[in-house]
Amino acid sequence: MVRTFLFILAILICGQTTFGYPSVTSSSLQQHMQNFWQHESYWQIRRKLLLNEKQESLGGDLELSPIEAKANDVLMKAKKREIYDGFITGNTFLPSFNFMEVISKIEKSEVFKILHDMPKGAVLHAHESAMASFDYRFNNLTYRKNLYVCNKNGSVNLQFLKEPNNDCHWELLSNVRKNPARAKNINEKIKRSMTMITKNPKIKYDTVNKAWEKFNSIFGSLGYLSHRPAYEDLFYRNLQELYEDNVMYAEIRTTLSTLYDTYDGKSYEALEKAQLQKDVVDRFMKDHPDFIGVKIIYAPNRAVDQNKFDYYLKTLTKLKQHLPDFLAGFDLVGQEDKGKPLTEFADKLKSVDPSIPFFFHAGETNWNGESTDLNLFDAILLNTKRIGHGYALTKHPLLWKFAQQSNIAVEVCPISNQVLGLVEDMRNHPAASLFAKGSPVVVSNDDPGFWGAKGLTYDFYEAFMGIMSANSDLRSLKQLAMNSLIYSSMNNEEKKEALSQWQVKWDAYIFELAKSA
Repeated sequence: MVRTFLFILAILICGQTTFGYPSVTSSSLQQHMQNFWQHESYWQIRRKLLLNEKQESLGGDLELSPIEAKANDVLMKAKKREIYDGFITGNTFLPSFNFMEVISKIEKSEVFKILHDMPKGAVLHAHESAMASFDYRFNNLTYRKNLYVCNKNGSVNLQFLKEPNNDCHWELLSNVRKNPARAKNINEKIKRSMTMITKNPKIKYDTVNKAWEKFNSIFGSLGYLSHRPAYEDLFYRNLQELYEDNVMYAEIRTTLSTLYDTYDGKSYEALEKAQLQKDVVDRFMKDHPDFIGVKIIYAPNRAVDQNKFDYYLKTLTKLKQHLPDFLAGFDLVGQEDKGKPLTEFADKLKSVDPSIPFFFHAGETNWNGESTDLNLFDAILLNTKRIGHGYALTKHPLLWKFAQQSNIAVEVCPISNQVLGLVEDMRNHPAASLFAKGSPVVVSNDDPGFWGAKGLTYDFYEAFMGIMSANSDLRSLKQLAMNSLIYSSMNNEEKKEALSQWQVKWDAYIFELAKSA
């Protein structure tokens, strides 16, 4: 039985021509087996199977240069050591823990340090108000003048105000902090309102809905970001932290909610806010000439009625007319399990200008056969260019095959999926199949500032160490970085230039890494 299985596998991986057998039938199998075993040993077939699997995986068809091979030795020595320690002890493998419990340990990892220095290309799935680190939001933004605080319905509210109104018991935060006892109390409350970090995340967020309730409450506490100066500084900081993490391009999802200038009373609606974002990007690129750029994905909330959705489409049309080069495309955000499915809006989405790409969140769920994972069907039918999360894609082999053949990249966000309750142990993440199959895929960070991450390296670490094979090496990382530019919304000339600039950074990185061998 084992020999029969191996023989059929050999036919599948090596092809009929290799063995000279047109087919495998019950009548001829015995003769074929006899001939087969005269030419191929068990161990030869095993080696071919392993080689075939490696070649099919992400980056498996890349050839490393001699210096890349030397750098790869450094990388894999560190990776193998961490995996070996975890395999032997059974309780030290960091990707098997909740990310929020092992952040400081990950930061001490030699692999993490190697990945931090790596030119990672682009971030293609991140949300504007959740990208900047907790440290910046708390230690910078909450210490600015004219920031008021109030406790309302048990929640901390922060707003920049010229004069406080009577809708809440507003106090100037700087005055509250002058009292040491009150300062400690209010600072702890503010910190808790800004992050999902907790001592026992598995207990605190023991269901997906509980995790999402906390997640949404953080977004609900971001009123202070509706103040134009604070928002502009935050948006600049988003780019700064990516740049410091060796990311050179970003496509950022934005709700384009209204901004206010507390001091002059002016408000900024969607189109004006997008222009402000572009102005910040232009300023950042002037300050950092080797940063390639940013495009926005207009991504309002999916939990709306048809009238509100009509407003979304009108706004999208205006963005395309006034900022065509800055707009990457359109998406809908929010918890899929509780939000409106794409079928609610499919007829209207079909009428959208076909030159505006879609980048739909779809299949961000552990359900199978419900409206959430069936969003994958509608996303693909609506010609999405990438799939946000796509956590459930491997449960639908037909769609998975179509996405692969159509070069529809899946935006994998490992830490987000874990923190929001979809997977406990990264070794069980379904993206393992995407990596193993060499599917179009990018790794992104989603909302890093909400769970103690910063930049992209943490998600690269979880993907490389926890989700990919222990044997996945520099080839996989190189392909991931290139994929992030290849599957971006840049035009072909922009992609060519971006890849050229990335290659220069990559070569310099490889040179330094190889020197440490």
